[in-house]
Amino acid sequence: MAAISTIKNLGPATETMLNNVGIMTAEELRALGAHAAYQKLLENGTRPHFIGYYVLHMALQGRPWNDCKGDEKKALRVKFDSLKNDSFDADRSELETFLDQIGVVSR
Repeated sequence: MAAISTIKNLGPATETMLNNVGIMTAEELRALGAHAAYQKLLENGTRPHFIGYYVLHMALQGRPWNDCKGDEKKALRVKFDSLKNDSFDADRSELETFLDQIGVVSR
């Protein structure tokens, strides 16, 4: 099993964030896919950022992070906006998110 940071363009900070939501290896990340992995991040309190979303997509395709352009970027933006609206609660505090993660309260 390979570390997430072995995937080109994904460094230790991304690896830590993904590990914190239960995605521990590059193989698990590839099997889950960029969209579902980013959804897990949002559901666990990570603030949404479009660049992070498309970088994850590009990395899993083995492409440079800045290779996302034109119609492809527009299509990913639509998916990102939908995901953000469905999976991220801006009114939820960090404490509430943490309590949900450990099973004390539910979403």
